[in-house]
Amino acid sequence: MKDLITRRGVIEAGGAAAALASVGALAQGRGSPTATGQPLPSNVKLPATPPQKKRPDSVGFAIIGLGGYALNQMMPRFVQSDRAHIAALVSGNAEKLAQVGDAYGVPADARYSYADFDRIAADKRVDAVYIVLPTGLHADWAVRSFAAGKHVLCEKPMALSAAECERMIAAGKRANKKLMIAYRVHFEPYNLEAMRLMREKAAGDIRLIRAEMSYRSGPTTPAENWRFARALAGGGPLEDYGLYGLQAILYLSSEMPESVSATTFRPANDPRFSEIFAHTGAQLRFPSGAVGQLATSYDSHGINAVHVRGTTGALIMDPGTGYGGHKVRLEGPNARELASGDPEVQFAGQLTHFASAIRDNTPIRTPGEMGLRDIRLVEAIYASAAGGRTVKLAPDGRMLA
Repeated sequence: MKDLITRRGVIEAGGAAAALASVGALAQGRGSPTATGQPLPSNVKLPATPPQKKRPDSVGFAIIGLGGYALNQMMPRFVQSDRAHIAALVSGNAEKLAQVGDAYGVPADARYSYADFDRIAADKRVDAVYIVLPTGLHADWAVRSFAAGKHVLCEKPMALSAAECERMIAAGKRANKKLMIAYRVHFEPYNLEAMRLMREKAAGDIRLIRAEMSYRSGPTTPAENWRFARALAGGGPLEDYGLYGLQAILYLSSEMPESVSATTFRPANDPRFSEIFAHTGAQLRFPSGAVGQLATSYDSHGINAVHVRGTTGALIMDPGTGYGGHKVRLEGPNARELASGDPEVQFAGQLTHFASAIRDNTPIRTPGEMGLRDIRLVEAIYASAAGGRTVKLAPDGRMLA
């Protein structure tokens, strides 16, 4: 593939700027990505009976994209939120749309295809959309949803580039509608307790935060799995699994980095990594002197862990940011195992939070500006790796010349 990044090619093309253009670019010859309906995943269990109606001020959501995450993780959790319900569905696969619509009790006239989506503007049952499409489609569908007069909850990562994030934020402001990024861990009890403990210096002054987010994928290709296609996923595990590691480094330190240095790796002749990186590693330096180390991979033994080392103790989260099974302990003078609650509430928690922001006009904990910040840092990580240099950062994550 001619669009793959190599250090020599980037330097010859103009350094970091060329790296960003390449990472954000589409695979050559494919054109812009479009939403297409896929068959119902084989591992999905649809509800036996449609969910019951909610309280009168419940926010009606249209789910855009009926893939595995939407069907297995998020849609079943709507029953756990008394202020959010599924009001409409959007898919390009008519058979799947009918199956899922029947299972969730969505009326036939509230089942939209990608082609006729714009009709949703007149559907008063729909207050908001939840975009659960591949990342390369987020920006266009957010803009379309705002144009239809709907609020937008968008899966992470927000988009493939900072420019796309800025376009989404601007569209929301023009429409006077709210934009939230679905960073579920900001509603997860163990992570919330970890944030509180670090703010209260339960481990002393932070010196090091190490986040490792990896798993080894089976055989696949970009055509078979969108997460391995540059046009839909970006550069690889950093934007996917690794983004929660980057997030953890930020919310546990309560700082923004002032510089970043990074590396990337792609094994030769591996069909999985013909378009994306297999591994990305980054070191972030903070104004306090603390250091954040991030490692993320699609080709190494699985781990989901965050370790904080402070002057008087440590916080160990292993596993730390998954869907469940969290184990978190504090070491030092107040050593203990945390028992912070049920991690599963994170899914319904973000739905209720966004519904309350819409109905009560309350602040959003994970707004579009947070998603933009993170993508700026992703771009800086790739620029550093491509150029073989440390990249200086502004407080909002922008790269400094």
